[in-house]
Amino acid sequence: MADETESRAVSIDINGKLKRFDIDDPVLPAWIEEHALGSGGYPHNDKLDKDKYAKQLEKLQVELVKVQFWLKATGKRMMALFEGRDAAGKGGTIFSINAYLNPRSARVVALNKPTETEAGQWYFQRYISHFPTSGEIVLFDRSWYNRAGVEPVMGFCTPQQYKDFMKAVPRFEDTISDEGIIFFKFWLDIGREMQLKRFHDRRHDPLKIWKLSPMDIAAFNKWDAYTEKRDAMLEKTHNKETPWAVVRANDKRRARLNVIRHILLSLDYEGKDKDAVGEIDDKIFGFGPKFLS
Repeated sequence: MADETESRAVSIDINGKLKRFDIDDPVLPAWIEEHALGSGGYPHNDKLDKDKYAKQLEKLQVELVKVQFWLKATGKRMMALFEGRDAAGKGGTIFSINAYLNPRSARVVALNKPTETEAGQWYFQRYISHFPTSGEIVLFDRSWYNRAGVEPVMGFCTPQQYKDFMKAVPRFEDTISDEGIIFFKFWLDIGREMQLKRFHDRRHDPLKIWKLSPMDIAAFNKWDAYTEKRDAMLEKTHNKETPWAVVRANDKRRARLNVIRHILLSLDYEGKDKDAVGEIDDKIFGFGPKFLS
């Protein structure tokens, strides 16, 4: 029992004081709530109003349906991958995009750990098998970038495998671009206190508890190591052809709206309603490592 309690305990520095918290405690400490939204340099003082969010999201989802018709008519292929720390909001963002799309030509890919056969393949091979065909949208909930963050931090790959991946991935993605696939990469960034708040919410919500694993807690205590790998990933794999779109995601509502706006603004689809799409919030949405520096 002591080992289980220890595995759910986390420590965090708040204004020079080390705070310790057990995720099993049903009471969320005031210091977490106080610092969560503004953590990680988040620029807004409040969350977007729920009703305003719903109205804006509906307009954007109508535009996404137009995109799907356009892809089908032109035979174009679209793919987006979503990366970020645990509880960054990847799944919810993907759901907001996919909610009203025709499932016959829109898929979400969220792969489990490799099988024995997949572990013996070329690293990118199992991802390629899920790439879109003509007229299709594929959304990756985590991707080959596991090898840029989770795997090296948690010891699931060797230093040489990590080094080889970082060398190979720009060439791999150049091939995707050359193939004509419309390709987006999103990094959803959250602050440490916000991650802790979301972990606590998951632990004590019977509908979300499945989202919290012992590895999530272990990863929280390796925050700095993940930050180092994130920065290296953005630095080495961000380029003009396949850029990283970076979204400050402490407010999930603003994050989702701006991700969808970016997709829509990047496409020249038939019937685009520019007023419905709106404008990007450049306080929370930018590109590459400089946006987080």
